[in-house]
Amino acid sequence: MPDETKTARTRIALYLIAFIFSISGAMTAYTNSSFLNQYIGESLVGIVYTAGSIFSILCFSYVAYLMRKFGNYRVSLMFISITFISTLALAFIKDPLLIFISFIVNFASIALVGLNLDLFLERFSKDTKTGSVRGTFLTFANAAWVIAPVLGAFFLTNGSFSTLYFVSAIALMPITLILIISLRDFKDPEYHSEPYWRHLSVLWKDRNMKSIFIIYLLLQFFYAWMVIYTPIYLHETIGFSWEIIGVMFSVMLVPFVLLDLPLGRIADKYLGEKELLIAGFATMGISTGLIAFISDNNVLLWGLVLLITRVGAATVEVMADTYFFKKVDASSIYLISLFRTVRPLAYIISPVIATILFVALDIKGLFIVLGLLMFYGIRHSLALEDTK
Repeated sequence: MPDETKTARTRIALYLIAFIFSISGAMTAYTNSSFLNQYIGESLVGIVYTAGSIFSILCFSYVAYLMRKFGNYRVSLMFISITFISTLALAFIKDPLLIFISFIVNFASIALVGLNLDLFLERFSKDTKTGSVRGTFLTFANAAWVIAPVLGAFFLTNGSFSTLYFVSAIALMPITLILIISLRDFKDPEYHSEPYWRHLSVLWKDRNMKSIFIIYLLLQFFYAWMVIYTPIYLHETIGFSWEIIGVMFSVMLVPFVLLDLPLGRIADKYLGEKELLIAGFATMGISTGLIAFISDNNVLLWGLVLLITRVGAATVEVMADTYFFKKVDASSIYLISLFRTVRPLAYIISPVIATILFVALDIKGLFIVLGLLMFYGIRHSLALEDTK
């Protein structure tokens, strides 16, 4: 079998893993807070997410040691097994303390499997095809996020979460088989052995890497605020029912499926990532700010505005991934770990900043601030040295 053919087949296996893994996680993502609320109370749900984010960051700082000792193939099987066991635990255990532990372990293990997939994918993609490869990978993952809310609602029978988490756990089982068939002969690069946090200083001295990290932080900050505060605003202030909100959110996520692959190819063949990042942030900034000025409950208008915010976000997401992975290879595990640490970091700091802003602003003001913050991303996009 030619190497290129084998590489292409391996990438297809990774795309399939991304889809299945995202289905498993996304089915419960929208119901996790309600599930936790049953056992630990509404006031403590945020603390659980914060604990999960902190634990994730700590795990990222040690994962390179495991990679050097055992290799990405074995480590990925371990993290998938931990994800399976912790998800299964959430389906059956009732003790609040054990639920707390299982949830933060599950939260971290999901993030770590994402890192495993990044390292696999980086080994099977060339810089000239990074946009297409990353775009396809994100398309498969995001397609799962579009259909998962419907599946989750189907399995959430009679308000019982047990079936939902059980199905989520079982969905992970095919991934192990795909890994064994497609990646058991995976050849690890020689992973860099520098201390994890030393890379922060290296990162800060490199203008391009610093800017792409800030761009990615702004994107994750956008996701965190929108996930936390948009449902509250639409339900409590505008007055939409949860059924209508669910439909609008599914439609809202469609750009991630339709745009990631073509935008990745455009970045590879025609334009650099820089120009598309600027367009993405401008779109996010304008459309997010508009949310504060819409007061009626016109479903079509709200659906259109939310859709446009995600057109911008999808553009920034695929361009940020493409640019970053053109600048690193799979041996740069510390930089990749730091890059993926940005998401849990955003979920730690964004609610804190929002709480402070609530002293002077109402929830509408948060969307204005968030829109203005997205324009700051244009500054760092302009600072990038384009890869083309």
